[in-house]
Amino acid sequence: MKKRLFIALAIQLAVSNAYSQRTALADYVNTLQGTNSSHELTRGNTYPTTALPFGMHTWTPQTGNNGDGWKYQYHKKSIRGFQQAHQCSSWSNDYAVFSLMPVIDQLTVNENERATAFEHTNEIAKPYYYKVTLNNNITTEMAPSERGAHLRFSFPKGHKAFLVLDGYTGLSGVKIHPAEKMITGFVNNGRGFQKGWKSHFVIMFDTPFYAYGTWQNTDNKVEAGKNEIEGKGAGIYLEFKDGAVVQAKTASSYISDEQAKLNLHRELGAHKTLEQTKAAAKNTWNDHLSKILVEGGSEEDKATFYSCFFRASLFSRKFYELDKNGKPYYFSPYDGTVHDGYMFTDTGFWDTFRAQFPLNALLYPQMHGRYMQALLDANKQCGWLPSWSFPNEQGSMIGNHAISLLSDAWAKGIRTFDPAAALEAYHHEANNKGPWGPANGRDGYVEYNRLGYVPYPRIREATAKTLEYAYDDFCAWKLASETHQEKYLKEWEQRMYNYRNVFDSATGFMRGKDENGNWLKNFDPVEWGGPFTEGNAWHWVWSVFHDINGLKKMLGGDEAFCAKLDAVFTEPNTVKVGTYGGMIHEMTEMVMANMGQYAHGNQPIQHMVYLYNYGKQPWKSQYHAREVMRRLYNATENGYPGDEDQGQTSSWYVLSALGFYSVCPGTNEYVMGSPLFNKITITQENGKKFVITAKNNSPENVYTHNAMLNGKPYTKTFITYQDIAAGGNLSFDMKKTPDTGRKLQAADLPYSVSK
Repeated sequence: MKKRLFIALAIQLAVSNAYSQRTALADYVNTLQGTNSSHELTRGNTYPTTALPFGMHTWTPQTGNNGDGWKYQYHKKSIRGFQQAHQCSSWSNDYAVFSLMPVIDQLTVNENERATAFEHTNEIAKPYYYKVTLNNNITTEMAPSERGAHLRFSFPKGHKAFLVLDGYTGLSGVKIHPAEKMITGFVNNGRGFQKGWKSHFVIMFDTPFYAYGTWQNTDNKVEAGKNEIEGKGAGIYLEFKDGAVVQAKTASSYISDEQAKLNLHRELGAHKTLEQTKAAAKNTWNDHLSKILVEGGSEEDKATFYSCFFRASLFSRKFYELDKNGKPYYFSPYDGTVHDGYMFTDTGFWDTFRAQFPLNALLYPQMHGRYMQALLDANKQCGWLPSWSFPNEQGSMIGNHAISLLSDAWAKGIRTFDPAAALEAYHHEANNKGPWGPANGRDGYVEYNRLGYVPYPRIREATAKTLEYAYDDFCAWKLASETHQEKYLKEWEQRMYNYRNVFDSATGFMRGKDENGNWLKNFDPVEWGGPFTEGNAWHWVWSVFHDINGLKKMLGGDEAFCAKLDAVFTEPNTVKVGTYGGMIHEMTEMVMANMGQYAHGNQPIQHMVYLYNYGKQPWKSQYHAREVMRRLYNATENGYPGDEDQGQTSSWYVLSALGFYSVCPGTNEYVMGSPLFNKITITQENGKKFVITAKNNSPENVYTHNAMLNGKPYTKTFITYQDIAAGGNLSFDMKKTPDTGRKLQAADLPYSVSK
């Protein structure tokens, strides 16, 4: 009996310890990370997102004006609302927004006049819970579900209590149902939506309305006692008894009012109190974050890691809903009709093909497979593969990187789509130009097909486009090669080498070239813009993800290649503003980083520190990866070295902290760096665990020695997706001196299409 009791107690203690360890993970996250941002200087351009992983809707406090992309800025002193949000970039604003704002004493609807001061010391900002006590003693709390939120407004005693719903910037309609203590309505704000698109919402209260009325934010006109309104910026207000504590459960749908109510019932119906929603959300995040359990390292490192992992787990958002039978369906942002199946949105592939999607493929292959099919469904619905979905195709930035996602998924064994359909869609994408921005279709495709490069100044950002088109053509070639699609194989087997056509051997850089084959005059590698996108020649010379061997050859071989990489960090951090005409935030961030010409705050160079592996000097990748993590990231409001960009900059950190990075999506390889923690356990969807052990790891001991995979010596400078998915153990001895005596063979080097 005593023995059984002892065993039971031991099991209970073990479960308790595991649970406390697991539940601690969500509390490492600071959703204020990166919020101290502005148009002139970005520390992330984030907002304190209250959401579930990949949730369709998120919620956030609002410090900026309605319609302002900088919806929450850490230096602002007042809050004007708590809003439903979807924004993936401050530069592209938001859509499907409405807000709620508690006010006291007298009804104040104007967004500037109702704004109330607050202190950050009175904020709690976690993924599963946001709380703030304003300086007028109103406390607002929020906890999320996938398609809604549970809110609570605690008004100070002895004061009149009002709640204002603001319809934001576009068309909105709201109806008050006093007997049901309910509000229903819709908003239609954002840009580029199909006809008929609405975000339908329902809000259920636990407290009766003392009084109510309508208003419009175009003129702030209030009509007391009226219970329904529709128009631009239409909203309502509610009055509760003095000093009330009011709970509100809300959910939204892009399909119908009925579906919004079903979403509310399914996700929040069983929760009578906000504490229940908060606990459920916390458990969800703990389960999610426990997919990567890190041990050792500092508490600050863990906070940075899990804050980044949180941010990497928001995009792309689910855009589908579940009908009464639990089947997925969605209102398509591409053709304006309802379809069965899965849809995802809110990402720009120019940013996220690099690390965010390769991280998703590793951790969530089922969702990733659904996403690949959704890409082809989007192509059917609007005639184009997405390049920047927000929520429909916006065509922002450059390149045709949907093919990178598709090719990468196939290489990693995620084969949920028809490769012939993918290649046909890409063929159309690469040989036509669409109506929605430079990356919808191919900007300059006629010249690219004729000349083998995009000419400048005929086409803006032409050299950057040439480089990214060549990489995308490689991805198409790779997918065609692996699936025996001879029809498409020939089309791209030469075009993937077009990067050579913009390389100038005299300067050792990629350069702008005109239609007659002449190099752009007065070349200076530190000059931004012109033929480049948000960078200069030092940043763009490395954008040959698929053929680093070819790039090495052009630069003079391994030693010269690594010397050129070294020079990125030793060159002065000088900026010439070029065609931008002034300092843009990316330039300012590079100068502040003080790492030479290395500009981690933007995507083009983020893979560069891992290229030393290709030049047979892997210890330099180990050193620089750890330096970037140490110097440029933290879990505070100043936590990022530039725009966070829909999870990409966070995913760089997450993968790098694991000790590897996806240099060339479209292959199954992750290139080695230096793991940040003593022990890392990756738990995969198939239940298998991949454990990375770094013995004697420390801030000084950043160099890997004696790599072992499943107990056998491992000499490669990369690891495959399949190695990780199979489960097992990867171990290193960490030392403060590099392993410069390691002799690497050709088979030890990462993939390059050129031998």
